[in-house]
Amino acid sequence: MSRHISVPAERLQCDTEMKSEVRITQSRENCVYTSCYCEENVWKLCEFVRTEQTASLDELFVVFISNENRMVPLWKQKSGRRDQPVIWDYHVVLLQVGLQSDSLVYDLDSELPFPCSLQLYADQALRSDRNIRPAYHRKLRVVPADSFLLNFASDRSHMRNPDGTWKTPPPLYPPIHTAECQMNLNDFISMDPTVGWGAVFSLDHFLQRYLGNSSVSAAAASAAASP
Repeated sequence: MSRHISVPAERLQCDTEMKSEVRITQSRENCVYTSCYCEENVWKLCEFVRTEQTASLDELFVVFISNENRMVPLWKQKSGRRDQPVIWDYHVVLLQVGLQSDSLVYDLDSELPFPCSLQLYADQALRSDRNIRPAYHRKLRVVPADSFLLNFASDRSHMRNPDGTWKTPPPLYPPIHTAECQMNLNDFISMDPTVGWGAVFSLDHFLQRYLGNSSVSAAAASAAASP
């Protein structure tokens, strides 16, 4: 993700609880992390799982959150203030499914526990699109982790200013690329289902697919306000 804006909660806007679970990594602090490079942070987390075999890659899905306007609100982000959402152009998290209980979300930029249940993340970070202006409605591209590791490439050009300087300092390791491609980040951010990898969902359809809910909790839905 390359930019965000803090927006008063009244313009968009919830709460709930959580459980903890099996982890694919020891702690948030042990993860490779560079601020504003969420796609690479998640790639590195997938690489760790593949190398250390802490879980089956079949259980893991990379989730890009964006929309056609590249304006998506998320709550409980470290860069937010109080209960105000952050508006990202896109954000990326890791989803672990196939567990005996709730699926888990790994979000290195969140104030929520790491990992946290998908139900908690839905209630507190995603909330609901019901009372949010259509321009801010979230879509989610869900990509199997093994496909993401195999196909993702970024030359980090989206993080350079017109004069060539960095908007935010890049990771210290070399850019991630494949034998065929140096840059395809936009194909992952795009919410056009005819391009890229994985499947694209509306927020409601995503939650129905992975939680069995047609929407987040009634409390979250009623708490959200128009931006």
